[in-house]
Amino acid sequence: MNHLLKIAALAILTLTFSAQAQDYQTGLADLKITDRTGHRDLKGYVWYPTSQTEGLATHHANPVWAGIEAIAEAPVAPGRFPLVVVSHGMYGNAMNQSWLAADLARRGYVVAAISHPGTSTWLRDADDARQMWERPKDISRLIDHLLASSSLSGTIDPDRIFMAGHSLGGFTAVELAGGRYDRETFKTYCAAHPDELTCDIFDRWNIGKTPEDRAAMQADLSDPRLRGIAVFDLGGTQAFSPASLNEIKTPLLVIGAPEDIHGLDLDVESRALVAALPKSSVTYLEPAGLAHFDFLGECTENGLAILAEEEPADRFVCIDGTTERRALHAMIADAVATFFAAQ
Repeated sequence: MNHLLKIAALAILTLTFSAQAQDYQTGLADLKITDRTGHRDLKGYVWYPTSQTEGLATHHANPVWAGIEAIAEAPVAPGRFPLVVVSHGMYGNAMNQSWLAADLARRGYVVAAISHPGTSTWLRDADDARQMWERPKDISRLIDHLLASSSLSGTIDPDRIFMAGHSLGGFTAVELAGGRYDRETFKTYCAAHPDELTCDIFDRWNIGKTPEDRAAMQADLSDPRLRGIAVFDLGGTQAFSPASLNEIKTPLLVIGAPEDIHGLDLDVESRALVAALPKSSVTYLEPAGLAHFDFLGECTENGLAILAEEEPADRFVCIDGTTERRALHAMIADAVATFFAAQ
């Protein structure tokens, strides 16, 4: 009953929040974090609130993806703002949730995303992918950089830091909340479910197959600075120690996608995660019509046709990807902003 009341309360707050005026334009800047060892440089973007109104233009667009409206290199608005860090899914990139970042920036959030080496669109080195414990460390490094070394350091409120993660980024987000990889638990699960998508991916990437890798993967990778986390249709729930999930205290908004043809099984992913978490720390939404790839950007009117001709195996990422996806994006952004504000 308490779980249902939390969902109802969030729905009411969402309606209230969406009715509020958005006071800012979206500023946009490139982001680079240099690794002193030269092993894992990070690149991405920062979206932030600006009071400037001139120079609004379309960014991160191509013939398939519609892009977002922002003002490049605009001055940041006066004040101190909460921070949201974002982790993309498997072979995604820092632009995948630009739609959410731009929306949150207009509401008064600084948002930052990087492309994870080894598991992003243009960075697929097998050794980097194997070191999947580096993904949550990337996010912690991103927070470190923004708080101490970036031009936005004085703008960010260190007591209001949040995260959103999609798919494999959702797995990364749960690690940062305190979920801990358990090789033996996952091995047992995969032996009984050899065709499971995440079992196949983790096997191909050689995740946790050596004692050294298992130790690195099973370490505590949590970041206590995160005050709330939004998890978007994650994959890999069965790889976590159930005991570690039951001990998570960070508030989580988990959004499952029930319309997946090419996506993930909710019964072993989002629904299973929610069942394993303490009821006091989780809010679950499963919006009708939502599919796994609706967490990507809005497609252009010609996007589906272009993919059907040039990349037919990937055409499904743009099915219902225009008007329908735009409405889902608005609903998700409202729910996420309301959830973060409540923390």
